[in-house]
Amino acid sequence: MDNEVMVVTNPLVNVRITSSFSTFENRRRFNRGITIAELKGLLEINVGVPASCMDLEIFSTTNKFLQKMDNDDALFGSYPVDDECRIHVIDRSGGQASELFDSSKVEKFELPDDEYEKRTESVRSFLKKQNLGRYNEEEVSKKKAELNTREEQQKAAAEAISVGSRCKVEVPGQPTKLGTVMYVGTTEFKSGYWVGVNYDEPLGKHNGTVQGKQYFECQDKYGAFVKPLSVTVGDFPEEDYGLDEI
Repeated sequence: MDNEVMVVTNPLVNVRITSSFSTFENRRRFNRGITIAELKGLLEINVGVPASCMDLEIFSTTNKFLQKMDNDDALFGSYPVDDECRIHVIDRSGGQASELFDSSKVEKFELPDDEYEKRTESVRSFLKKQNLGRYNEEEVSKKKAELNTREEQQKAAAEAISVGSRCKVEVPGQPTKLGTVMYVGTTEFKSGYWVGVNYDEPLGKHNGTVQGKQYFECQDKYGAFVKPLSVTVGDFPEEDYGLDEI
């Protein structure tokens, strides 16, 4: 008796559960004494795949494939299951289970705007009562006036900029850039006034073409559009970056 060694194994094991039709991973605790058939029955509730259409694979704690769990009569504990190992469920139902997770096939309820307007406990009703957001007429008018003033300033600045002028571009949060003005005016890609610049260095976003329309021509990654108030026109000679051979 003194020479006997007793190995005690925890009857419960914590495992990670993944499936072939979902990116979600969850954790469950199972008894090592249940059969694989019983395990599939429990997993059916967990992942939504019929037990009869389920194949199981076991992976190590480091996600290394170990083996298939294909004997329904075998005990769960007869396989190399340890805490944090992964049980992967493969759906053989032809994708029927995966449809449960496809929200695009769910019929959506839409409430007509006039019906929503009548509701007294909606978010819209609350905003109106509290004069918040777009229902605060004073604040909306103030912001609109500020935008109009800003746009007038942008227009005045644009009128003072000529194509061909050397310029300095200063955009908040970005390094100062030097370049040449290539375009001044409105655009189709966004409202308001814009200045197209050909930078001295490849610090731009395009070659003067935006959304299929060419506004000016330059090398790729040298062109950019900025707001007129970010542009200062002056004597900014192009720097010599030492790229030419002497």
